[in-house]
Amino acid sequence: MDFNGLADPYVKLHLLPGACKANKLKTKTQRNTLNPVWNEDLTYSGITDDDISHKVLRISVCDEDKLSHNEFIGEIRVPLRRLKPSQKKHFNICLERQVPLASPSSMSAALRGISCYLKELEQVEQGPGLLEERGRILLNLSYSSPRRGLLVGIVRCAHLAAMDVNGYSDPYVKTYLRPDVDKKSKHKTGVKKKTLNPEFNEEFFYEMELSALATKTLEVTVWDYDIGKSNDFIGGVSLGPGARGEARKHWSDCLQQPDTALERWHTLTSELPPAAGALPSA
Repeated sequence: MDFNGLADPYVKLHLLPGACKANKLKTKTQRNTLNPVWNEDLTYSGITDDDISHKVLRISVCDEDKLSHNEFIGEIRVPLRRLKPSQKKHFNICLERQVPLASPSSMSAALRGISCYLKELEQVEQGPGLLEERGRILLNLSYSSPRRGLLVGIVRCAHLAAMDVNGYSDPYVKTYLRPDVDKKSKHKTGVKKKTLNPEFNEEFFYEMELSALATKTLEVTVWDYDIGKSNDFIGGVSLGPGARGEARKHWSDCLQQPDTALERWHTLTSELPPAAGALPSA
């Protein structure tokens, strides 16, 4: 709260677990009010069934202060499993974890403490060994019986991690079907400039018998294009018999349902697949 007894509140959304900026959204700031009305829609694209089952939406309210640290007012947490698809749900809940400031002189130290507390809390919730999420990618898989091959559609990405100093990336996608003795299975989309939510709508074809795909792994990696230096790895996902969760299921469903287009979202992680490091950066 400001010295005039009012506040400049805004709301932050954060999907937990997940530390990268792709999981965080924010409303506009309402000035000089204790009764703010936003009427804003903030959208997370690429939410999967797995996300619904285990993720939590943290909703924090903060007071913007341009001269010092923003003040944490309070927060609530909503498990996504409490929501139903295509159904609006209204909540009327008091904010929790409000931290009173004893005096203006103690404000700076207290806010630093709050900031450290939230960072530590976030690290605990993520747990050791969890991979950092770097955004989402929408893939369309289909095995074509007439063409005798796998069609891989790179539809779009959402909430990619920003790799450039301007807060954006220049993303493109590479696919690699391995093991690949002849190294002929690498494909690459075009580059989309200055965006964290690129639309590609490109399709690659792998000529191969359906039975042979049972032992293959499709590696999909997203990169940030940089002129004159090495391109930055944003994130990747592997689909195949050795994958887990939605990535394994998408691959399995594709092989079991030939001539059917299966479009699903996948989470990109900061782990670089072993074979991806050998891919050319251009």
